[in-house]
Amino acid sequence: MALYLDTLAFTANIVAPIFFIVFMGVLLKRVKLIDDAFVSTGSRLVFVVTLPTLVFMSIARTDFHAVFNPAQLSYVAMGTLITFAAIWWLAQRWISEAENLGVFIQGAFRGNFGIIGLAVCFNLFGQTGLAKASLLLALIIPLYNVLAIIALSFPMKNSKALSLSGIALEILKNPLIIAVLLALPFSYFGFTLPEVAEKTGRYFANLTLPLALLTIGATLNLKSLKHSSSQAFWATAIKLILLPVILTYGAWLFGFREQDLVLMFVLFGCPTAAASFVMAKAMGGNAQLAANIILTTTIGSVFTLSGGIYLMKLLEVF
Repeated sequence: MALYLDTLAFTANIVAPIFFIVFMGVLLKRVKLIDDAFVSTGSRLVFVVTLPTLVFMSIARTDFHAVFNPAQLSYVAMGTLITFAAIWWLAQRWISEAENLGVFIQGAFRGNFGIIGLAVCFNLFGQTGLAKASLLLALIIPLYNVLAIIALSFPMKNSKALSLSGIALEILKNPLIIAVLLALPFSYFGFTLPEVAEKTGRYFANLTLPLALLTIGATLNLKSLKHSSSQAFWATAIKLILLPVILTYGAWLFGFREQDLVLMFVLFGCPTAAASFVMAKAMGGNAQLAANIILTTTIGSVFTLSGGIYLMKLLEVF
């Protein structure tokens, strides 16, 4: 019994603080301590400044040779591509509305690893986990964006969004990709930052997760649960249960163990990214469905992420 209780306490200490801050964002928005202007400014500050700083600092201060794992990166890329194709193949057999199909596909595969995932990985494994997660993030940012554009464009026959040069330019302009590219020489060659830059960067990095989690919470509209649909339910089930179970088990069969296996479970089990709503709305998809998927996966991931971590800890995976 003591083992079960200790494992439960460990899991709660990892997951509970993250989602407590998310739901604090919901509460603070409801009592009008924060408003839409704060959410908009805070989200942009996180995306442009603090999150890239966090990613840069976590990679730059870590030995590249110790955390770089090409086998893991290859598995994540292949797993994402295969499941993306499978979700599309299944979804088009029962979703006839073009504006719903792409939104469903995006909601079922595109996780919020950049915020929720990094927070969980840091709570689990500290700086090493954060550095490894940052390298995974550098892979999935362009991958998720390209696949999301394809999913939203083809059903709507929106050819303008399929410009390869436009996609490539947007990826190269992404602040997180720039942060990774700038950090890699520091990590690979062992360069160190001046103390002033190190301390300044640390201040910005420490600001990232609380601010990001608050803004995520403030964007959630719990009232929209009343208008949730079966499509939102199935996208949530795929995102939070099927994908992490199948892909984590597949990773185990391929020989991944301990920290690497847990990081991939977190990656595949994260709730749907908030950016999927913005992209769906901009490209003519069903924005209400996108919002419902974000809400249901965020709430559901409180239980699925904590349950998965609890089970893996109990089975002594890590």
